[in-house]
Amino acid sequence: MTPLAKALRLWHTVRYLKPVQVYGRVRFRLARPAPDLRPAPARRAMGGASGGATGGVWAEPARREPSLVSATQMRFLGEERDLDAHGWDDPALAKLWRYNQHYFDDLAAVDAAARTAWHRELIARWIDECPPGRGTAWEPYPTSLRIVNWIKWLHAGNEPVPAMLNSLAAQVRFLGKRLEWHLLGNHLFVNAKALVFAGIFFEGDEADGWREAGWRILRDEIPEQILDDGGQFERSPMYHALAVEDMLDLANAMRAHPGVCAGDDERRVTDRLASMRRFLAGVCHPDGEVAFFNDSAQGVAPTRDELEEYAARLGPAARIDPAARLDTAARLDTAAPGSVGAGVAVFPTSGFIRIDHPAGDAVAILDVGPVGPDYLPGHAHADTLSFELSVAGHRVLVNSGTSQYGLGPERLRQRGTAAHNTVVVDGQDSSEVWGGFRVARRARVTVPVIQTAGGRTTVECSHDGYRRLPGGGPHVRTWSFTGDRALEVRDRAAPAGKAESHWHFAPGCELAVSADGRLLTATHRGFAFQFKAEGAEWRVGRSTYSPRFGLSVPNQKAVARFSGAESIVRIEWSPCTSSS
Repeated sequence: MTPLAKALRLWHTVRYLKPVQVYGRVRFRLARPAPDLRPAPARRAMGGASGGATGGVWAEPARREPSLVSATQMRFLGEERDLDAHGWDDPALAKLWRYNQHYFDDLAAVDAAARTAWHRELIARWIDECPPGRGTAWEPYPTSLRIVNWIKWLHAGNEPVPAMLNSLAAQVRFLGKRLEWHLLGNHLFVNAKALVFAGIFFEGDEADGWREAGWRILRDEIPEQILDDGGQFERSPMYHALAVEDMLDLANAMRAHPGVCAGDDERRVTDRLASMRRFLAGVCHPDGEVAFFNDSAQGVAPTRDELEEYAARLGPAARIDPAARLDTAARLDTAAPGSVGAGVAVFPTSGFIRIDHPAGDAVAILDVGPVGPDYLPGHAHADTLSFELSVAGHRVLVNSGTSQYGLGPERLRQRGTAAHNTVVVDGQDSSEVWGGFRVARRARVTVPVIQTAGGRTTVECSHDGYRRLPGGGPHVRTWSFTGDRALEVRDRAAPAGKAESHWHFAPGCELAVSADGRLLTATHRGFAFQFKAEGAEWRVGRSTYSPRFGLSVPNQKAVARFSGAESIVRIEWSPCTSSS
């Protein structure tokens, strides 16, 4: 890339930033606040604002998979390491792995009570071995998550480890001076959440100041980050699930200490939870796990089932209907009321559509929205107009997933258009993803047109991401779901003959191509599939699928190379016969 091209790419990246992200970065790098090690404020008694015994019940929060294998052995991102060998900040380990060390998620994981002795030792060791204000341990994001997890652990009935409360207060004070205004998004949200949590857990003037500082942020960030259709604004199903957990946690803390927070602030949280849970239902496959759009993987956020059980435990006291277990097979939302039939869920602000196709036992989740907020596309992939498909409860067409963060070539590949079920023109990405978390020019989408008639559902949408190319034009994609077991995908892209559609299959799918290259066949989980191409020829290759961080498994992909400006792929599926 020439120096001029690099300069233009940088311009198209930074032009969307908010001023606070620019001067906030400078301020964050220059500021070196000293830790405040004064004794902690008094702990607030469970109950109402006066600290009385009436009211106030703590519900068990959402549980994750355990990460402690032994008292010193930790497993994160598919890698197991021993604390005695690596300590708390070994530069030989990936930054994200070290972040996970300091979250203390295991305190609220499955069967956490059985590991209480390990937890007590680990907390004490962290206090002794992680000096205040230094290293990864005290960076704002892990500090925020640790504050919340320590408070959850104490609310669960555990006695504080010696010096734990004083350390907790020191962490809150330090966090208050290191808020991540330069990053915004989910980082700033969890910073504010930690301040509110601490301001509810402790009492007194200092705690009131923490709580109000957190709410001042959340009063702006909740309507900014939670869109009108319930989706989290970074358009990542995984980060959306984390946002659902954040909001349930806030509701839980306020339920445990009724009256401490203002009623308007409580409603800011509880009034949005139904739409957030509805959105999560819409972007999960029948297997209960999230679809892989933008940075998404399993095992980071609690599962949808776990979050629904958490909501049920909170119940009416937090104004959450425990019976509202949202049905993914019914219409969940509509872009225009009355225009979309049952089985079609449209999330118009986030830009996702879900089609439940009862006649074909299929679920398709379509990405017809922006890659993310203009000023914060760090978790974006160039996946515009991609989709995923499940049949008979099993994933068939999958985006490639996310196995790592960082700056390496695999991170860039996983963010690129070719790693998703959509169209690549002239070998270019639809949005210019680069670095680990950057996007320059990004695809803009049109409002999707949705029609349902005679048992057929059609969705048409386009984006302009390839207009920057010589002779380039919009990519227009139409999905047509018929009443039988069939889906037709029609693509138009310019310049003619330089486009190809990519199709990634779940591990275990076996692919074959006919001699003339027009028919692709696949078998998977007792179903046979035919992909009939018009205006394109198939070729099959190998790829990898990353359902979790630290995990990449072999899979197959197919590429349909256009002969002209348009390609039509008709997908048909049926149960395998006993002789097949």
